[in-house]
Amino acid sequence: MTERPAADAQTLTRKDARTLGLAALGGALEFYDFIIFVFFAAVIGKLFFPANSPDWLLQIQTFGLFAAGYLARPLGGIIMAHFGDKSGRKRMFTLSVFLMALPTLAIGLMPTYESIGYAAPILLLLMRMLQGAAIGGEAPGAWVFVAEHVPANRVGLATGMLTGGLTGGILIGSLIATAVNVIWTPDEVLAHAWRYPFLIGGVFGFVAMYLRRWLHETPVFEKMRAARSLEEGLPLKQALKGHLGSVAVSMIATWMLTAAIVVVILMTPTLMQKVYHIPASTTLMGSVAATLTLTIGAIWCGDLLDRFGTAKVATVGMLGLIVTTYALYIGVVANPGLLVALHALAGAFVGVITVVPYVMVRAFPPATRFSGVSFSYNVAYAIFGGITPLLVASMLAFDKLAPAHYVAVVTLIGLVGVTWRRGVKFSRAGEAEAV
Repeated sequence: MTERPAADAQTLTRKDARTLGLAALGGALEFYDFIIFVFFAAVIGKLFFPANSPDWLLQIQTFGLFAAGYLARPLGGIIMAHFGDKSGRKRMFTLSVFLMALPTLAIGLMPTYESIGYAAPILLLLMRMLQGAAIGGEAPGAWVFVAEHVPANRVGLATGMLTGGLTGGILIGSLIATAVNVIWTPDEVLAHAWRYPFLIGGVFGFVAMYLRRWLHETPVFEKMRAARSLEEGLPLKQALKGHLGSVAVSMIATWMLTAAIVVVILMTPTLMQKVYHIPASTTLMGSVAATLTLTIGAIWCGDLLDRFGTAKVATVGMLGLIVTTYALYIGVVANPGLLVALHALAGAFVGVITVVPYVMVRAFPPATRFSGVSFSYNVAYAIFGGITPLLVASMLAFDKLAPAHYVAVVTLIGLVGVTWRRGVKFSRAGEAEAV
């Protein structure tokens, strides 16, 4: 059974609140930069590959570029986590924003295939890999950063606000992509308007990097540095050697997170169009509603974790996710008009993913925390984020409720994992002990 929150009454200071706000805002802007690519994938495919390519090849090439961003996540995350454990959380926290802002801005300015030929997709591939490396360090680094800044009984709220910020970036991307397609005609989008979201994202990134100048190194890391207790060897090697159980549980928890995000949030709009023949305009409204409730739900879940602990919140939240996912896929058959409301309800319960970083940051001691969280999260996300769409698509051939079945099975496995593993008790002074 996981630990209950500390009983001592600690409150957030104004400095803590500013740290959480700046970290969440930066996370939102960085996730916007990474996700905006998917909203303009079709346009990018037409512009960065030969015009005479068949549609199926364009789709494979374009989504191959998108996948490259995910494949680069583990390497970037592991490298940044190594230096985060050795030289400081803040440096890597700021570097991840820079590595995201620069290629995003470059994509917005990049010449297309018509201008420079095959150099265009090659440059685009490099930019996507840089984005992937950046996002691989952002989420784990941000969770560790905020968790080590706040009082022990506010770690849930901290990770919840940060998670809400990350999902808020998806919402911003969806809204801006919608605005671009409403304001400009398809021909205008193809000619020039597709660049605007990337240019905006690049500016967003540099603003986030500037704002992070005002953040301070975590008290936990400063305590370790002063005591000369930083890991002398490879932090990742020590995390894998001494905390395999924590790695396993963190990867199982991340599997649950990918099932909830990939299936309920990212895949559902397309599945509703193809399987249930619901208009794209309606599925888009449902997607925006679900992402909004997810952002709110993630923050609320964090507050509940501080009040009631992992076991109770995970049990109620994950069972609620299963029920509402089934309600979504069964309900639209009975009444397609309920899609937006049901998707919003399911999105709110996807907010239970805050349990994942809450458990992970407690699963490793301070000296190897960044490396342990980053390795577990990024490797698991690269694996399960990649196979989930394939598995769900294959299962759909036999059962239209396959997406709900998949979410249910993976969520139950995740529930078992997060409710039995003991972790690390946080202290603002930087001390940690197994509990």
